[in-house]
Amino acid sequence: MTTMSAEPPALARPQSLTDLFFAFNRLALQGFGGVLAVAQRELVEHRRWLTREDFLELVSAAQVLPGPNVVNLSLMLGDRYFGLRGAFAALAGMLAVPLVIVLLMTTLYAQFADVPAVSGALRGMSAVAAGLILATACKLMMALRKNPLGPVACAAFALATLLAVAAWRLPLATVILALGALAVALAWWRLKP
Repeated sequence: MTTMSAEPPALARPQSLTDLFFAFNRLALQGFGGVLAVAQRELVEHRRWLTREDFLELVSAAQVLPGPNVVNLSLMLGDRYFGLRGAFAALAGMLAVPLVIVLLMTTLYAQFADVPAVSGALRGMSAVAAGLILATACKLMMALRKNPLGPVACAAFALATLLAVAAWRLPLATVILALGALAVALAWWRLKP
């Protein structure tokens, strides 16, 4: 009787700048308004360009950089595989068609903003976006087992952040700086030899 190894399949990589462009273009069009959930599914599960842990690391870095998280993610991933040209190809894929769509939708919204069905549709889309974010968070929680802080400390930091921002109405920048610095210090302390 032979035992089968549970090794994950090897990571793939984009074949060309065009592959990178169209992957991020598809990602942007699938997740219009809530791309992070789609990015995790597309880059980790479908294309296998990243592991869950790699994805979490890149998203974490993307969140502390100025600008939209997924735009930062596209720049970092493009740079990883093709350098500066890859960063620009991924960024162009991320922004080209959505920019045209947003300009068209803005023109339409200016004409139909007072229609009740339009405002109801926008409220419905916000609920869907919130659900996508929660679903992504649930999928990525499994990767916290390998985090140096561990799942309990990560949950404590998440709860503290939620309470500080939602309940106590502290400024988000202050909360991120304070709790972020504390989390980094704790992770550094746990990682040092």
